[in-house]
Amino acid sequence: MATRATWLTRHLVTLPESADVIANQGSLELVPIPLALMSLSKGGARFETFNRAFTRARLIDEPNLKPIVEAFLASGAENEERDWQTGAVVERRHYRLTLSRLPHRADQACIASFVDQTAEVRTEETLRREMSTDSLTGLPNRGGFTDALEASIVQGNACWAVLMVDLDRFSRFNACLGSLTGDELLITVARRIKGALRSGDTLARTGGDEFGVLLTIDSDRSEADQVARRIRDALATPFRLSEYELRVSCAIGIAFGDAEVTDAEDVIRHAQVAMKKSKATKNAESYQTRALDSARAEFAMETSLRRAIESEQLNLVYQPICDLQTGRVSGFEALARWTDEHGVRHEPSRFIPVAEESGLIVPLGRWALDSALRTLADWDRRSGGYCGVTVSVNLSPIQLQRDAIAEVVRCALQDSGLAGARLKLEITESALINDPDQIARVLTGLKETGVTIAMDDFGTGFSNLASLQKLPIDILKIDRSFVTGLLTDRDKVAIVRAILGLSQALGMETVAEGIEGIDVGQTLAALGCTFGQGYAYARPLEPGAAYAFLRERNA
Repeated sequence: MATRATWLTRHLVTLPESADVIANQGSLELVPIPLALMSLSKGGARFETFNRAFTRARLIDEPNLKPIVEAFLASGAENEERDWQTGAVVERRHYRLTLSRLPHRADQACIASFVDQTAEVRTEETLRREMSTDSLTGLPNRGGFTDALEASIVQGNACWAVLMVDLDRFSRFNACLGSLTGDELLITVARRIKGALRSGDTLARTGGDEFGVLLTIDSDRSEADQVARRIRDALATPFRLSEYELRVSCAIGIAFGDAEVTDAEDVIRHAQVAMKKSKATKNAESYQTRALDSARAEFAMETSLRRAIESEQLNLVYQPICDLQTGRVSGFEALARWTDEHGVRHEPSRFIPVAEESGLIVPLGRWALDSALRTLADWDRRSGGYCGVTVSVNLSPIQLQRDAIAEVVRCALQDSGLAGARLKLEITESALINDPDQIARVLTGLKETGVTIAMDDFGTGFSNLASLQKLPIDILKIDRSFVTGLLTDRDKVAIVRAILGLSQALGMETVAEGIEGIDVGQTLAALGCTFGQGYAYARPLEPGAAYAFLRERNA
């Protein structure tokens, strides 16, 4: 239609006849679109004639048409095109207005044609709306949320905040209850979050189990914290879906508007960084400038650590575990150390959490297990048989959950030629929190390989004593926080005495960590502790130095 209408309009303006002839012959009626012949007079632009389509469209009442025609004729241009809208929002029509000068006229005149593009515009708006809307909840999706955020940034108003809300354990709900129940849960969650917001706030579903909130706030940033608190409260009430009652918690990260922030994706990323911290602290967290730098550093470390594991750049050091009564070495704890290709040494307190977060702890744990057992087997060969010690290897909660750890241990023992009694596996109390029943099954499977199981850092977690009694735990390791300052702190003495009494009642051995003075070791021995490790005996040693220490100490 647009091409045909433009051709007809241009054809009309090239006719040699005068405007009167055109009007009398009804030439304007040949065009099925709104058309008007307009000219300049002393009073400004006026209509000389127009067709019935122009009348039906009620364009003669458009107040801004005459000023535009006057400006066009004054400009000297031959043609001009622009978009034109009429009517209120509900009845709005969209046109493409074309102004074409009449060159044969002695006075200034032009033909104004209106090509109706309402259908095309509405179709485009519908498609855009569908593309920016989440089909499940009816909320804006990631694209729609980004558009709304960009609009706030363009306005130059820094008084806004973005909240990213991530549901905890949703993937587990979805896997156990099915996708239909999962969808129902998401819809209900969206309704509750919407109910916790104010009328001008924007809620979007930005991911599978992630929601975004755009708030307009005053200079007081505490408003965002209040909204976050209301969202948490709204989700705290159990969800009743079918015959199930589900309790849903969430992590909330907050990023605030800033005059220096010009990219919507940056803001969303900042809120997601804060949301990641919220998962650890269990509180709503606001983005701090250094947080993204820290996240990028962790990502760079993850990449470098992956290469280090693949190329076996890591190494193990061994800290002696000694009998507190005799001073003889009974075993060694294997500890991972990493110096990257640039010669930078990374502390375990930094790269182990990165490995756990990324899942690299699984291949890292397998490597540590194989390497420790190979070293122990080598010590046996150098001793001409049995070197007299065991080796302890730490297991991450992630390994217990994701890896077939019992089979991994069985294969590692078989490859090294060592009996299971030569290996001690250390787990932390945090491993028991998420799924104690599953961990109990895993530990039972490990015991079938003949290994000894120790609970590391005992007393710092949230162990259920009834569960502890049922688990196949052989050793309790007393955390260094109770050992440091033991000689001057009666409370620590009481705690250590209680742990030792518990271990004796359960038939477990005990190992004290962090012994930095022989007098501390003697005190622990007097209290009934069996073994200890710490700088009072030796720092972690390279394999060769550890073997030499063993030979000297146990000679």
